[in-house]
Amino acid sequence: MADVGTWFARHGAEIVAWRRDLHAHPELAFEEHRTSAFVAERLRDWGLEVHTGIAGTGVVGVLRGTGGPDAPALGLRADMDALPIEEATGASHSSQRRGVMHACGHDGHTAMLLGAARRIVDLVQDRGRFAGDVVFIFQPAEENEGGGQRMVEEGLFERFPVRQVFALHNLPGLEVGRFVTRPGAMLAGFDTFDIRIEADGGHAANPADGGDAVVAAAALIMGFQTIVPRQTPASSAALLAVTMVSGGTAHNILPDAVTLGGSLRWFERPVIEEIRRRMEAHRQGVATAYGVRITMAYRERYPALLNDVAAMELAARAARRAVGDERVATNIAPVMGSEDFAFMLEHVPGAYLGFGNGPGEGGCLLHNPRYDFNDGALESGVAFWTALVETFFEEARPADGPEPQL
Repeated sequence: MADVGTWFARHGAEIVAWRRDLHAHPELAFEEHRTSAFVAERLRDWGLEVHTGIAGTGVVGVLRGTGGPDAPALGLRADMDALPIEEATGASHSSQRRGVMHACGHDGHTAMLLGAARRIVDLVQDRGRFAGDVVFIFQPAEENEGGGQRMVEEGLFERFPVRQVFALHNLPGLEVGRFVTRPGAMLAGFDTFDIRIEADGGHAANPADGGDAVVAAAALIMGFQTIVPRQTPASSAALLAVTMVSGGTAHNILPDAVTLGGSLRWFERPVIEEIRRRMEAHRQGVATAYGVRITMAYRERYPALLNDVAAMELAARAARRAVGDERVATNIAPVMGSEDFAFMLEHVPGAYLGFGNGPGEGGCLLHNPRYDFNDGALESGVAFWTALVETFFEEARPADGPEPQL
């Protein structure tokens, strides 16, 4: 990382300033207008070809290479949106918007990829253009709103074809300068459900008169909780959680409706299909047994995030080049969290990595009002992105074409 370290000594303060400016001006999903303009302005200043308005507020910057349409191209993605959380860090750069903050580090992800774009432009000026294009993807609405899916649906990879695409996410608690990943399933798929249980309601003294939606809800919840531990193979990691229950207005009234909601996490498509089948069987069984009416709305949200093995290995080589062999792990356990970068990986091979953000204030977790991205992690992120671009073009070549050039 020595070469990037020298460069970062000159430009690091500016990158930190970008990150803190973005942190102070957070924007929610599909509302990242200021952030989008901030990104586009800098990319244009450095001579990149800039495209805006993709998925509303998404930005793509293209650093053109020497090759034609068949040359290898590389995609690098960062997310830009914030969360609806009231900040409690007390930092000098705290959010200036009540109830909105960068509690997941997307301010850092955006600043790191901007820094990498600046660094890579400098490399091109020193050494000449790469053999193919570098496509910098700044994505809106990662937080539960599927901005990655919308970018894909709006033709991201048809407009900007890439051979592979990569993304990073900070990990509080992991030492700064460390990178982790794994082949295959790294992050879980994510689905949600909403259920309405209807009965006739009535006086609590006469529960037999019209059915009891509360008791039926309890039976349904307990039945659901047996599906994963008792009705799916122990080797198939999955979670089913009922997270919302609502119903009733008085101690002596049986409500005419109770609503439930929850989510599921999974890694294998056949496993989630079996879970859905069993949820439907429980729904029908409880409705019959308790004399109530039950409807269920099931929504498929994010697919499981699957790292391409070759892309993951390329990313690991780049990470080792950036920070050293001993600071890179490629055998972490799958994580039950979810990420809409999974939609991009359904269309283009690629890989997702975590990088160390240090202990954080009090060891706080992501999506926490006391969370703040660690500016000390910016240099390792820029170093990784730079090494990935260099490694990709050193190893890639156009189909049936000559050796790549730098």
